[in-house]
Amino acid sequence: MFNTTTLIAIIILLVLSLLVNILKILREYERGVVFRLGRFVGVRGPGLIILIPFIEKLVKVNLRTVVMDVPPQDVITRDNVSVKVNAVVYFRVVHPDKAILEVENYLTATSQLCQTTLRSIIGQFELDDILSNRDKINSDLQSVIDSQTDPWGVKVSAVEIKHIDLPNEMQRAMSKQAETERIRRSKVINANGELEAAEKLSQASDIMSTNPITIQLRYLQTLNEIGNEKNSTIVFPIPIEMFKLFEKFMKDDNKDEKTRE
Repeated sequence: MFNTTTLIAIIILLVLSLLVNILKILREYERGVVFRLGRFVGVRGPGLIILIPFIEKLVKVNLRTVVMDVPPQDVITRDNVSVKVNAVVYFRVVHPDKAILEVENYLTATSQLCQTTLRSIIGQFELDDILSNRDKINSDLQSVIDSQTDPWGVKVSAVEIKHIDLPNEMQRAMSKQAETERIRRSKVINANGELEAAEKLSQASDIMSTNPITIQLRYLQTLNEIGNEKNSTIVFPIPIEMFKLFEKFMKDDNKDEKTRE
């Protein structure tokens, strides 16, 4: 009885093991690269896959986009500034057979390629260009890496520089330069304001010189503005022109009286 039970258990285990080796289920984002006695026979999936037991072997490949961090790289720029740069790479497998047949480990290979390419591309630019032209650098990185991973069946969709670490001395120098630039712009703005104000005053003086009444109107307007302030004592200076104006009015009145007589 014991021997029969043991035999049945062994048979069940063999059947289950055989089914595991025969039947494979691949998800929608997975593909299977099938080898028969060591030779590549095709790519299968998704869904249920039936294999010849002990003869065919299946290697799964994930087709989803991989987000890979490129560790910080020590780079010397074209103008001999030492910086540390890290990036992030987005890529995915588009040809599962090439990803398995053409390279031993496409993830490791892509990571190493991104690191070396990052150092190479960054070293071709000056520091100012690296800080101001990130879009161009990202485009160059994506183009170079994608062209080299294409034989592996890997498509690089984007490369983005995440952080640029500058030496402390360079940070202080750039901060001082930015402060100097802000001071220069402030002085230029103030000078332009003074120039514009001087031009407006010159135009106003030309207009007033052609019509003396405008000077009196401006004087009265100034007195009105001073009167609105809460001061205890206000001294109003009277210009000589007003006395001349009163004198003219008095002469005109005397002439009118003589005419009437």
